[in-house]
Amino acid sequence: MPSTAAASTLLYVIGGAEDRVGDRAVLREFVRLAGGDRARIAVLATASSLGVEILDAYDGVFQDLGSAPVVRLCPQTRQEASDPGAVAALDDVDAVFMTGGNQLKLSAIVTGTPFGEALVRAYRRGAVVGGTSAGASAVSVHMIAFGDDGDSPRQGSGQLSAGLGLLPGLVVDQHFAQRNRFGRLLSVVARSPGLLGVGLDEDTAAVIRDGRSLEVVGAGCVFVADGSRAVSDAHLAEGAAPLLISGVVLHTLPAGAQFDLLERRLVGFTEAHPDEVAARRTEDGGHRTT
Repeated sequence: MPSTAAASTLLYVIGGAEDRVGDRAVLREFVRLAGGDRARIAVLATASSLGVEILDAYDGVFQDLGSAPVVRLCPQTRQEASDPGAVAALDDVDAVFMTGGNQLKLSAIVTGTPFGEALVRAYRRGAVVGGTSAGASAVSVHMIAFGDDGDSPRQGSGQLSAGLGLLPGLVVDQHFAQRNRFGRLLSVVARSPGLLGVGLDEDTAAVIRDGRSLEVVGAGCVFVADGSRAVSDAHLAEGAAPLLISGVVLHTLPAGAQFDLLERRLVGFTEAHPDEVAARRTEDGGHRTT
């Protein structure tokens, strides 16, 4: 009798600027999770302004890492995202990878179209869905469309829009520490404390299984902001006023950390080997806190 159990789902979201020429650890792990040798990966470049160039780049990297030639997808209008050929292209791939660029463009063209529905079906049947930068932000139900960088959370510094709908209950930001996006993520959490804020550093991925279990891969950190018990004046602040936010729980999760998104707590971590710690200090120019 065939099993009726739901397929396990896996999202692989990267904070952008992932290494494509060196060790390529983050992309190497994506290919491994997609099935490794000869995995069929579709690359969706709708968010990008680089067109064929970005498709060529990821095709070369993924094949170097062992995948089959990629399935190239780049609908530029909602009409193109209704094309039966583009929809059918997602039926038998092992993984979908969404490039960086403009997440609002990606969502506006794909969400609610037959192609967008095919992407959701692929995810639910067990295809790995990954994205970098804009492609990472777009996976959630509520998506940061744009906003201002900076330390201080201010009213209106992060604007939400509808995302692709793969991941409810949280909002994802990217290039997090590198572009100083603490303030805008906190402003979103202050206005929507039911959402868990997730910030991804560059060359760093959050591997999310079954919408719940998050594990970190890569060179930086994943930041998780839990405002469920915070106090804020976001409902009173006007214009671009700075926000009162007190009681947000912040988690910083390096490679090997495991986090339960539903219970909002750390569930495990892998201690770095001394050689890895020394290598990180060398990469950081030898700086450390004493």
